[in-house]
Amino acid sequence: MADDRAALRREVLTLVGLVLLVDGVFIAIYYAAGLRAGGGGGTLGYTALWTVVTLAVVLRSLGRIRVLRVRLRQGGREGAEKSR
Repeated sequence: MADDRAALRREVLTLVGLVLLVDGVFIAIYYAAGLRAGGGGGTLGYTALWTVVTLAVVLRSLGRIRVLRVRLRQGGREGAEKSR
């Protein structure tokens, strides 16, 4: 059970780290490509791409976190049933 808690903590930290990484990369590209001065559709498309990539990272990580939480919950129930 301690391994599952450590895995859950690791997945949450991975989620935060990946979101920060995605944001950092997209912010760097935004300024390096000069999109700040640009206008209209290019900036809107870039923002949409940024949102989709962030959403993909978050959904993947939250799916993994959910699996670990379910496993933790089931492990807790099994331990309670064994002690009876």
